[in-house]
Amino acid sequence: MTITIKEVAKEAGVSITTVSRVLNNNYPVKMETRIRIEEAIEKLKYKPNAMARGLITNKSSMIGVVVPGITNLFFPTIVEAIENLTNKEGYSISLCNTYGEPEKEKKLIEDLISKRVDGIIIIDPSIENLSSGYLEEMSRALPLVVVNGCSDKFECNFVTYDEKAGMAEALKYLRNLGHEKIAFIRGTRSYSYDIKEKIYLDMIKEEKLKYKKVLNVGMGNTIEVVEKTREKVENLILSKNRPTAIFACNDLMAVGVINACNKLKLNIPKELSVMGFDNTLLAHVSHPRLTTVDLNMKEIGKKAALEILDIIDKENKTKKKIIIGTNLIIRESCDKL
Repeated sequence: MTITIKEVAKEAGVSITTVSRVLNNNYPVKMETRIRIEEAIEKLKYKPNAMARGLITNKSSMIGVVVPGITNLFFPTIVEAIENLTNKEGYSISLCNTYGEPEKEKKLIEDLISKRVDGIIIIDPSIENLSSGYLEEMSRALPLVVVNGCSDKFECNFVTYDEKAGMAEALKYLRNLGHEKIAFIRGTRSYSYDIKEKIYLDMIKEEKLKYKKVLNVGMGNTIEVVEKTREKVENLILSKNRPTAIFACNDLMAVGVINACNKLKLNIPKELSVMGFDNTLLAHVSHPRLTTVDLNMKEIGKKAALEILDIIDKENKTKKKIIIGTNLIIRESCDKL
């Protein structure tokens, strides 16, 4: 049996309006009356209807979280941190998966708005919706935080890791190990991949390296990318001019590289060094364990949650860019040439 606010009011001997004021804490109520109502709520085990409260407060207590994939553990780790913090503040999350498709991303954002979410956190958005100004427009319409994809070109609230520094440190490490023939593996349609590729190409140019190889393995945040990477890397390894090291834009791709080497009986790291990016659970359980760049994912999620709550509660219209540092995690998948 569902207990209603009317029954709480009857039990406490007050009006429904007075119970509502206590529930929403939006109007002064005498302490003795408040205590009586709280005791009635406890006794009857009353749970306020979120939709009904939303009509009163004009809030849904819901935050939309939009991701391009859920099989890349980078995203669930951030989402979990967001949910842990927002739940403590009385919010639930509505998780949406775009599969990296720009039009689906727009539709999901608009669906969330139609459901009256109080704010949206979008993780690793499509480059199309960033560059077109769509997300800027949305950020003017409601509280919105973008995780990753930070750029001075766009007027949005950003929380991101220092991608350029992390990528530069990873490449420097491979170069210090003596590697000159470094291949680069990326996915399609991602601001993040574009940044990494630019730093890779700049390094080749600045250091006058003769070897350059960029492999695009398609949608980079689905489990299928492991197999696609394996297939392309097998062909690369069997070619006449194979690399001595491979940098992968995320740990899923790096696992695909490891699988290719295992199939071809190529020893990692003696015959090929492999570098990942993200430091997800995969990096800990792969064989050999993966050298990768840690992005402090839980801290990113926590900061994103704090920012969206701050914008919602204070109606803060100042656009902020929060950049979190990265760390190179050295394990067994890379070695001296």
